[in-house]
Amino acid sequence: MRPFSLPKARCSSHGLIGALALIAVAGIAGQPVSAARATVDLTAFSLEELMQMEVYSASKFGQKASEAPSAVTVITADDIKTRGYRTLADVLRGLPGVYVNYDRNYSYVGVRGFGRSGDYNDRLLFLIDGQRINENIYDAVAVGGDFILDVDLIDRIEFLPAGPATAIYGNNALFGVISITSKRGRNIGGVEISSAVATARTTQARATFGRGVNDDIDLLLSVSAYDSSGKNLYFPEFNDPPVSDGMAVGLDDETAHRAFGKLSYRDWTLEWIHSNRGKGIPTASFGQDFNDPRSRTEDRQTLINLGYRAAWTPHVNVQGHLFYGAYEYRGHYIYADGDFAEAAIGRWGSGDLQWASTALDRHKIAFGGEYQHDWKRDQTSADETGALIFESRIRGNRWGLYLLDEFALNAKTDLGVGLRYDRAATGEGRLNPRLSLVRRQDEQTILKFLYSTGFRAPNSYERDYAGLSYLPNLGLESEKIKTYELILEKSLEKNIQFVASLYHYEIKDLIDLTTAGDSGQLIFRNLGDVKADGLVLEASRRWSDGRRLQASYSWQLAEDDAGRWLDNSPRHLAKLNWTQPLWGDSWRANVELHYISQRRSTQGNTVDGVLLTHLNLLGQPFGKNLDVALGVYNLFDQEYADPAGDEHLQAQIPQDGRTWRLKLDYRF
Repeated sequence: MRPFSLPKARCSSHGLIGALALIAVAGIAGQPVSAARATVDLTAFSLEELMQMEVYSASKFGQKASEAPSAVTVITADDIKTRGYRTLADVLRGLPGVYVNYDRNYSYVGVRGFGRSGDYNDRLLFLIDGQRINENIYDAVAVGGDFILDVDLIDRIEFLPAGPATAIYGNNALFGVISITSKRGRNIGGVEISSAVATARTTQARATFGRGVNDDIDLLLSVSAYDSSGKNLYFPEFNDPPVSDGMAVGLDDETAHRAFGKLSYRDWTLEWIHSNRGKGIPTASFGQDFNDPRSRTEDRQTLINLGYRAAWTPHVNVQGHLFYGAYEYRGHYIYADGDFAEAAIGRWGSGDLQWASTALDRHKIAFGGEYQHDWKRDQTSADETGALIFESRIRGNRWGLYLLDEFALNAKTDLGVGLRYDRAATGEGRLNPRLSLVRRQDEQTILKFLYSTGFRAPNSYERDYAGLSYLPNLGLESEKIKTYELILEKSLEKNIQFVASLYHYEIKDLIDLTTAGDSGQLIFRNLGDVKADGLVLEASRRWSDGRRLQASYSWQLAEDDAGRWLDNSPRHLAKLNWTQPLWGDSWRANVELHYISQRRSTQGNTVDGVLLTHLNLLGQPFGKNLDVALGVYNLFDQEYADPAGDEHLQAQIPQDGRTWRLKLDYRF
């Protein structure tokens, strides 16, 4: 199949201007825009009130955060704006116990001391509006500039770490669930235009129209574009005069285009999401020729989701989805012999249905199932002449059933029991249990004990791929996890909240990328077992004048079955976030500190730890219709790096120094 091409158009391209005009016309043609916005400002709530907020991801039905069988972290649209988050990766970096690697092409999320370079985030399950979005070849979700949804369109994110999620969500929820809820048209209430300029000749633009019509109809339409020339990067491993001075010049470029449509009518919601993204590869990964501008990757994804959610009776809720997904990847890898091209094309459809009931006294029962059929899981690799050197064309399906009962033993204690059975695309069947005990000791103290098991089946990339220095491994087995967790939630005062989580997990038959003997080729293998112990401490305080403090500290010790420190596993993570109103409430300053301790790379060296400081100023100096945000990231210009995977010659990949972004959001 002929590779598709991504336009190198800037944000001022004719296509985007036309879309801006259409959305503006739609806004003018609609009803007058109300000055009041439908978005709820959570900064006005006390911590005690926030603990009563309804969360959904922990048990697949709504319940108070304090009663959920997990330590659920919620990030709101207001948090994203106040903190100046640019991508989903930025959001995830701010979560307790989470860290993100960037290899100058893709971003990889680590959780609780476990982060494998090159796993494409297939050990986390990502949802948008309740629907799974992991694609069907790599089981991947891109979280950087290539994430399918513009972060400005996110209403809230629930992060459910490893534990009970693994039992009721099935494959890919090994280390947790990231559940994203998109905004509705009434959150916009008219037309919103956004533009930004940033370091490295970066430009960004977005146009959004949204409106709610009475309580029945809601519409949101949005398009956005991103373009960056990137920075020139120095890699000492390629400093070989006179052949090369180690500088990758003009190869860190990135372009992305996104579109989103969401129409809700009563109990039904129809969504369409599309993105395409092109990225230069400055690192010469997989043994490529260094500093060749033809080296790049291209990703395109389209998702269509029809959702239904309704209360059939006062005690029975039913919800379901019908879903279509399409994913395409193209890679151009440059060697002395020419351009070696590879491709992956995925097409799949899925459906799920859940019934939840509180009809039985003291019981909350949820029963559901899901099915996915893969029409395409195609992977190909071609030489410089275009002749195929590897081809894999596979179809398949997977399905799962689950049952969950959360039972009130008495007024203070809830017991949760759940079971899920999965039939993976490989044909393997797995049954996984979940147990939870939630004890409300008093009005200020809650104890939670959690136990669950889960699994992740090898994906098509890990089993079948045999191009570009890889060997296939059809004998790969699923990796399994067992998790224990004890959680203490304590309200010290009305506006002070403390959370402590103590956990232990064990992974059997870990799937990992390694080198095959002396050949230098790469292969995925079941490399043995992993054990980890960890502690997460969180503290939050809010003041009535809008000041807000959040801090977390994570200690984790993850080792393989020989007692060796796991690669890319920091022992310590510390994060602090402070929001300060300035000059009344017209401006807000946000300071965020991230500390990550040293990590070991796959090549045996140690990557130094680093403390990063980010600053964001957000205000309305020209009236309530215009938001102005200035963000400075890595404020003190720290030099630091992330560990590299086996596909790189480098042992570590340098990260950005000080960068900035100026962003304007105008509503009319």
